[in-house]
Amino acid sequence: MGMEKEARKPSGKDFKTLEFKRPVKLTKKQAFKLFIWNPETNAFCGRTAGSWGRIGLFYMIFYGVLAALVAICFCAFLQTIDVRRPRWQLEKSLIGTNPGLGFRPLPPAVNVESTLIWYKGTDKGNYQYWVSALEDFLRKYRRPGQNPGSGANIHTCDYNHPPGPGQVCSVDAREFAPCTFENHYGYHKSSPCIFLKLNKIFGWRPEYYNDSSALPEKMPNKLKTHIRRIEDPRMRNNIWVSCEGENPADQENIGPINLYPRMGFPGYYYPFENSEGYLSPLVAVHFERPATGVLINVECKAWAKNIIHNRNERQGSVHFELLID
Repeated sequence: MGMEKEARKPSGKDFKTLEFKRPVKLTKKQAFKLFIWNPETNAFCGRTAGSWGRIGLFYMIFYGVLAALVAICFCAFLQTIDVRRPRWQLEKSLIGTNPGLGFRPLPPAVNVESTLIWYKGTDKGNYQYWVSALEDFLRKYRRPGQNPGSGANIHTCDYNHPPGPGQVCSVDAREFAPCTFENHYGYHKSSPCIFLKLNKIFGWRPEYYNDSSALPEKMPNKLKTHIRRIEDPRMRNNIWVSCEGENPADQENIGPINLYPRMGFPGYYYPFENSEGYLSPLVAVHFERPATGVLINVECKAWAKNIIHNRNERQGSVHFELLID
């Protein structure tokens, strides 16, 4: 009789034999301990030793490959650059070919946009900041060649003995008298010294005003007279520097000005090629008897045929104020 056997359905008696256990309710402390170490599964922080080994091996390989790729990229990148020579120079660079002037000492960092040098000549605690700022700036000039290997290529140069390839010219800090640390740079006598430097542009060569008959009309007469008195044409190969009061009232209050060691930056310091031990030449501007209690606007200019002056853009010049109480 081919009748299929009907599947037996569980009866109520069978359900009575089933037991349902509620999960044990753990406190936060018990749950944390169980997470740290589960004795039933031998799991530490939710993973067994084998699981931790597999995931650790994965991340070790992943970050190892990632670090290797970064190192390869850096090595390939460093092969394309020269730490001494910029890739983009002169007209192709963002700096361009028109150097500007900088001055020291600078006002405190809290007044980063200020160009005011203000102090009391009779108060040592007041003018000491400016003296210390100049001392910090000139320390490397008093101890040139401190970096290993930088002293071997520093030479004493002049107009007849320019530096050779890879060599740099020394800057003698003793030439700035009376603008010396021993003399407090003149600040204690209300006759301060300001140091000027030309901004460095790699490969830039100055075109000199060395023809006394072809000097620009706007060049100060004092500087023209100085250039015409120089008999040796080679000693005219300078980037000349002049400092004056910016306005007629400033010119009356500024008093006599002297520049040390000369009225410009000698041409044998250029071009700047980022050679080891190079220091920018300096010009010390000594204000002998500036008026006190009056704000004096000062403008200093660098003079070369390929230096353009723009007062609004501060190109080829620098502006600062003096106020001595």
